[in-house]
Amino acid sequence: MIDFHPIILTLKLSLITVCILIMIGLPFSWWLARTQCRIKPLLESITALPLVLPPTVLGFYLLILFSQDGAIGSIWNNVSNTTLLFSLSGLIIASCIYSLPFVVQPLQAAFEKVDYRIVEAAFTLRASKCRTFFTVILPMIRQGLITAFVLGFSHTIGEFGVVLMVGGNIPGQTQVISIAIYEAVETLDYTKAHWLSFGLLLFSIIVLTSVYSINQKWKHQHE
Repeated sequence: MIDFHPIILTLKLSLITVCILIMIGLPFSWWLARTQCRIKPLLESITALPLVLPPTVLGFYLLILFSQDGAIGSIWNNVSNTTLLFSLSGLIIASCIYSLPFVVQPLQAAFEKVDYRIVEAAFTLRASKCRTFFTVILPMIRQGLITAFVLGFSHTIGEFGVVLMVGGNIPGQTQVISIAIYEAVETLDYTKAHWLSFGLLLFSIIVLTSVYSINQKWKHQHE
């Protein structure tokens, strides 16, 4: 019988992570798309690190930082009297770091394609910056926003190395789908591993097909 706790936890983790990343990624991506600051290449490189770093390397350093003696873990422990390691909060923070480029890069690319003459026209009509951003700019980057949300959500679902290092394998608390598959294979429960793996495979196909369909439809509408 399939245990649905890893599935529910994975969906919860992915949804919280991608919502946080969208809130952080929108202003950050907007700034990256507009700025000519000298440190822009450095910030872009740091943001893109999870794309090239092995997950175990990133997970190892997060493990150190999140420990009770670590820079982040000690502050968290003093403020909340809880630990980051082997907790949902730790998984969320680690997932945000690991999935950051999958949200920031599509948003930055979308912002760079914005026709700023339209934005300046809104300003001449005395629209505030906040109103212009939400009523003019966001509709113009709708395609990038959808892509960022879907990629961030789906990438978090497929995490393994980082969540294993930071969250461990605690059933009902930190055991996500990828960890459950690993445990099923280790215990030779290939039936459980098959169904969980097939579910992820099917989900990935649906997600990628949806993204490509949306992009193609959007492209045709603007030709």
